[in-house]
Amino acid sequence: MGTMQLGRLGAWYAPDKLNGPAQIAALVKTVESLGYDTLWYPEARGYESFSVAGFMLSQTSKLKLGSSIASIYARDAFTARRGMISLNDLYGGRFILGLGVSHVPMVEGLRGHTYEKPVPAMRRYLEGIVKGDAKAAEFPVCIAALRPLMLKLAAQMAHGALPYNTIPRHTAEAAKILGPGKWLAVEQKVTIETDPLRARALGREELSRYMVLDNYRNAWLGMGFTEADLANGGSDAFIDQMVLWGSADQVKAKLKAHFDAGATHVAIQPVHPVGDTAARDAILKALADT
Repeated sequence: MGTMQLGRLGAWYAPDKLNGPAQIAALVKTVESLGYDTLWYPEARGYESFSVAGFMLSQTSKLKLGSSIASIYARDAFTARRGMISLNDLYGGRFILGLGVSHVPMVEGLRGHTYEKPVPAMRRYLEGIVKGDAKAAEFPVCIAALRPLMLKLAAQMAHGALPYNTIPRHTAEAAKILGPGKWLAVEQKVTIETDPLRARALGREELSRYMVLDNYRNAWLGMGFTEADLANGGSDAFIDQMVLWGSADQVKAKLKAHFDAGATHVAIQPVHPVGDTAARDAILKALADT
């Protein structure tokens, strides 16, 4: 497989927000044509992670695809390893396996598994990924990590970490824990909108699905936000840091804070009115030279 290099700028978008293969193909072709290095995508209630990766890879020639994240409860470690190797063999070494422990409602409610202690569960899974494979050190594997113990595990057993819903202060702490030579691929939501009321309304709508999940709430409290910040849809100060808004130049300046804090890669997630793919593409175009 060879050791994969990760470029500076990526995009993050959920295929579940799109209406079928034509819209997914249009998205990946746009992201590739704008020069983004990697498109990251989640695994939630819709598309299965590896199937949709194969389709997106088939529609592109240079763009890397990264799962952000594939749930460790969705397939056993051997299957995840073979899936990662298969996608890289079939599509020119362009797939990054991002893994995560997901959330209790998804694991227990949706999948019917027992949600285990996150760090030991992830450690066992990573051991299964590398077990008995001489090329394991080359595997492009990252993990979703917010808290220090999971970040330490990312440093020990993966290429790096994929923090989601964070701030530059967290990026700086994560960079210290990971140490040099590791990928720190930070997701950041953005919208090109200069009206504070419109920007924050979009932000609150986008954040609402995360505000009910304990993993994120606990991480935000650890970053210095308060319970008051997380009440009633989120305070203005909280929303302004979760979804960067303003003119393209203002948003670029705010994104720079993650790089300054030690991010090796920033994946921008365009936030826009539901179904407005033109707005999505305009945001991606405006920020492609960040």
